[in-house]
Amino acid sequence: MTSRLAGHLLVECLIAQGVTHAFGVPGESYLAVLDGFHAHADRIRFITNRQEGGAAFMAEAQGKLTGRPGVCFVTRGPGATNASIGVHTAFQDSTPMVLFVGDVASDARDREAFQEVDYAVFFGPSTKGMAKRVERIDDARRIPEYVARAFATAMNGRPGPVVLVLPEDMLTETVDAEPLPRLEPVQSWADPGSLRQLRELLLAAERPLVLAGGGGWTSQAAAALQRFAENWQLPVANTFRFQDTFDNHHPLYAGDVGLGINPALARRVRESDLLIAIGPRLGESTTGGYTLIEAPLPKQKLVHIHASAEELGRVYQPTLAICATMNAAARCLEVLSAPPQLPWVDWTAACHADYEVNVDVRNGGIRLPGPIDMPAIIHSLQSHLPADAVLTNGAGNFASWLHRFYCYHGLVKGHKTQLAPTNGAMGYGVPAGIAASILTGRTVFTIAGDGDFLMNGQELATAVMHGARSIILLVNNASFGTIRMHQEREYPAHVSGSSLTNPDLCALARAYGYAAEQVLTTEGFEPALQRALAAEGGTVIELLLDTEVITTRGTLSAIREQAIKTGR
Repeated sequence: MTSRLAGHLLVECLIAQGVTHAFGVPGESYLAVLDGFHAHADRIRFITNRQEGGAAFMAEAQGKLTGRPGVCFVTRGPGATNASIGVHTAFQDSTPMVLFVGDVASDARDREAFQEVDYAVFFGPSTKGMAKRVERIDDARRIPEYVARAFATAMNGRPGPVVLVLPEDMLTETVDAEPLPRLEPVQSWADPGSLRQLRELLLAAERPLVLAGGGGWTSQAAAALQRFAENWQLPVANTFRFQDTFDNHHPLYAGDVGLGINPALARRVRESDLLIAIGPRLGESTTGGYTLIEAPLPKQKLVHIHASAEELGRVYQPTLAICATMNAAARCLEVLSAPPQLPWVDWTAACHADYEVNVDVRNGGIRLPGPIDMPAIIHSLQSHLPADAVLTNGAGNFASWLHRFYCYHGLVKGHKTQLAPTNGAMGYGVPAGIAASILTGRTVFTIAGDGDFLMNGQELATAVMHGARSIILLVNNASFGTIRMHQEREYPAHVSGSSLTNPDLCALARAYGYAAEQVLTTEGFEPALQRALAAEGGTVIELLLDTEVITTRGTLSAIREQAIKTGR
């Protein structure tokens, strides 16, 4: 065995697990690990971020893109608390991730030392916490054991984040332990009896509908899901912000079930007599606040397939619960034999027709104030972005345009193409897009609001430093638009706290090293996009959008009038 600093051993353990990039903000509490990154710079890159929240979002995006734990390093106290937003996102999005936190030295613990925090309490591993597991490594010889367990915990069952705490004195010890071999996620297979019962439920159904999403999907699993849907001619809807789980161009696609759902699709969900949920945990956004699918006993027959037994029956009592990982579940389903004639072919065709009407920008159903036509803007994206482009967004009503009108090719084509936070975290899109560029080299497009952009816009400096290239559509309506929408509904004409005074956002982007231009009309967007696609570096395209334009379902004035009429 070779003796080396514990901090170097930790980096070698990451390399053994296949990690090529780690994101973080440097701290004096883990200098020995930073030295380890320097020693192994030919095999792993440490991406220096400008704020821990941005670093954690990048690691979460890494987990989504690769299916293996994204890695983030932060220092104690403020560093860890800043990073908690990414941990919470990874937890609610079921994304594998490991957060390493440099900590106070062992001889100073429990004295409220400089920046000391009880991380087990703060990250609270539980069904209501932010992490699946929180552990401290006190013995440097056990670093390989802890790292391997963290990766196994992050990947297996319902994927999620793990926090490992690193006392700074432990990292400077000399140790002769060796890294453990690379771990692969364990596959959990559906039992034959459950599959027979599922087939019987299908044979008795008249209006079945598949809801696909959640964590743990691979391109192979997505392809198997598509074959299952084709064999049984099933309509498939993707759940909130997992729109790339099933190819949106496929004739069996029914749309996305989430915030701003197509009313026609909402009716289809309610009218369905058999819902087959493959992968999602059926959270609040997907279920319309637990009303689209009523809790705890749905009106529809519900088959719930999930990788974690703890999620099955947690909110909904399903007709049939199947504990299986997505790769195994989809491969089981694709060989489930279907009869030659199916009674719901017209139902399936109608579900897809509803979707096509909803995404048709020429249907004349949307009239927006001002010179910017957002559906036409998204249509331009569809025409010019390559099929494997990665699209990212944070939280805000601006994202609803992308969710409604962009058609994802999806995982079945071999690539993860959507990175978006199901927990509604603002500031996610910019760092996620930069991480996607660093990790994949593919075309990356981010849509961000002005409030959303300014939460992590500093990561443009990270992009320039590390050679990343993203295109950012910055929708500037001088407000926190989602909050303004809710205000107009609940307290009409009482604007409070939601208006913004912004800097010159194009000048700010240029200061970081991005190209930037402002677009004032719909016609000006397409040539700006083409210039951005041809550019060597990143570009910000700022759209000035009328504050009255809030959602694809209406404007502020319409929301205001409805609120006044209803007394809300």
